[in-house]
Amino acid sequence: MVYQPAAGARDLLPLDVAQKRWIEDRLEQVFHRWGYHRIITSTLERMDTLMAGEAIDRKRVIQLQNSEDEELGLRPELTASIARTAVTRMAGVTYPQRLYYNANVFRRTTESRHNRQQEFYQAGVELLGGGGLLGNAEVLLLVADCLQALSISHWHLILGEAGITRSLLSAFPPNLQATVRSAIANLDRIALDSLPLSDELKQRARIILDLRGNPADVLEKVSNLGLDAEQQTAVNHLKSLVELLESKGDLPLILDLSLIQTIDYYTGIVFEVVSDTETQARVLGRGGRYDQLLGLYHPQGENIPGIGFALNIEDLYQILLLNKYLPQVTPASNYLVVPETANAYAAAFAYAQKLRDSTDLVRVEIDLGERDAEAIREYVRDRQIAQIVWIKADGSPRIESMVKSQ
Repeated sequence: MVYQPAAGARDLLPLDVAQKRWIEDRLEQVFHRWGYHRIITSTLERMDTLMAGEAIDRKRVIQLQNSEDEELGLRPELTASIARTAVTRMAGVTYPQRLYYNANVFRRTTESRHNRQQEFYQAGVELLGGGGLLGNAEVLLLVADCLQALSISHWHLILGEAGITRSLLSAFPPNLQATVRSAIANLDRIALDSLPLSDELKQRARIILDLRGNPADVLEKVSNLGLDAEQQTAVNHLKSLVELLESKGDLPLILDLSLIQTIDYYTGIVFEVVSDTETQARVLGRGGRYDQLLGLYHPQGENIPGIGFALNIEDLYQILLLNKYLPQVTPASNYLVVPETANAYAAAFAYAQKLRDSTDLVRVEIDLGERDAEAIREYVRDRQIAQIVWIKADGSPRIESMVKSQ
């Protein structure tokens, strides 16, 4: 129907926007303090761009087609778009590049429920050209700083390592690796036990599934799996990262080597930010390292290391709404300028502009006429406007404060 939004779409009213901007402004301040610069990429992408990293389920992409029959899709995430932009439009820049975004993404729902949301908002960062321990630590500590800026206290960071997990899965028969991976990702013990595996491999699968908890305990368990030299080196790198993060003393960290992201381009650490303020855990954001993704878009195939994360604005909103941190009303105007007669119109606009040109941000409305003084005062009280400025025909102002004295 013409008076309803499209299925899966929604409108944001002024209070919704004020609350969304409250979150985004605080995140943006954190990104700036860490030296990140905003990037805006196209909402539309070629499907081959989105599919290049085999990261996206094609069925989840809302697809379009232009007049040249070129397959296009609405971006379901930002990392692929930023990777493409970085190696094609930012050629010759020095690294590392610290980029952040605040944008909408689109995902086709696979559920049959009517009007299931398909547009989402994300804010996040990509650190390009920064590999190794310090790059990993920067991004994880930046996540913690974002949550602190939003006054979110009950949360924890679930940290995995995609390279280690994939390496541990290599012990399984090639034709069963995908099934084992899926069972571990879904914590499905029954599926694991039903697979045609030897008792030794079934036990290994159970151990991998249980590699979750206190970092020291998990690192000890994985070191007892008979690792080769390359695997042990990766575990040692992870241990160094954990020790660096724990030296901060205030990062609630859970190590989870069963954490397998659905996005396949991750090559190193992967992580989730999970709120535990409710009976059901809420994932506030995800991220990880992708050291081979940019090479898929680079004209010469050059790999540039990258790591980043995305925070889900809607999930942050739900937590902050529960904590009553968000604005409860739309911001009120500071002044209503009222021309008392038709001869005062020009003077009223001039005075309103003078107020707007002050060093501080002020909201100034002009009364549009056709109501008496009492109706004007009622409007001001209803909108919680602080002051009325009555402009006389000679241009002189009379200020009436509407703030009740204590």
